Amino acid sequence: MFDSASSLPPLPGVGYKPQHYSAILNDPAPVGWLEVHAENYMGDGGRPLAQLRALADRFPISVHGVGLSIGGPERLDPDHLARLKHLVGWLNPASFSEHLAWSTHDSHFLNDLLPLPYTPATLNRICDHVDEVQETLGRQMLLENPSSYLTFAESTMSETDFLRDVVRRTGCGLLLDVNNVFVSAVNLGDSPQAYIDAFPMDAVGEIHLAGHDEDEDDFGAPLLIDSHGREVAEPVWALLDKVLDLSGPHPLLIEWDNDVPDWSVLAAEAARAQVALSQVSA
Repeated sequence: MFDSASSLPPLPGVGYKPQHYSAILNDPAPVGWLEVHAENYMGDGGRPLAQLRALADRFPISVHGVGLSIGGPERLDPDHLARLKHLVGWLNPASFSEHLAWSTHDSHFLNDLLPLPYTPATLNRICDHVDEVQETLGRQMLLENPSSYLTFAESTMSETDFLRDVVRRTGCGLLLDVNNVFVSAVNLGDSPQAYIDAFPMDAVGEIHLAGHDEDEDDFGAPLLIDSHGREVAEPVWALLDKVLDLSGPHPLLIEWDNDVPDWSVLAAEAARAQVALSQVSA
């Protein structure tokens, strides 16, 4: 059994963007840690790695993978896994996480995180892949719940039961993305509160928040897009309060990956996350 998946502090963090480098070093409050996407730092040298090394001297770092294709039908890409192992080896991040999704087909990489059916066969494949990642990295990983836009007729278990079984069989931890819960619930006509009630909170090592866009499908029903391109929506903040009531304080990340704002805007979102954490701590 590996050590706990996350040693991040129960404070607000933000997804690091290079345009914020100087601002973060000059005045990081209230941010207590940073997240980087693994695939942006798998090269050899250059400014990105120099900045990451400097930031790692000041902040706990969470490495978030977006390209392993944990849910893919083929074996994990050994070259990608080797580059990830090298990054994690020298950086020694406080946390590593990936998505319950797939993004590869044969030798092609699809620039999206795609859903999968929840069946015994899929469960076996996910567990094998999580085991391989954890054995390769020599550490426990976190697995993130996806944002969903459809369900599969062949699914035989709920997403929360599926995640619970992955945790039980592999010993991994979970990354609870509250925005993904809300997006999926609206798109699929489910209750976000019921999902949170059923979620295995004891396995959570990190919580994410992000913004989403509102649209509608061909039949006029609400359709939410997990865009990461705006502020966190009010219903997601409300759902976070319920999560924290059940889980207690956790590392809490603000993700903003598209149409990235000035640092002051991102810092204000982090400050609101700090308020939510302070209330549950009190």
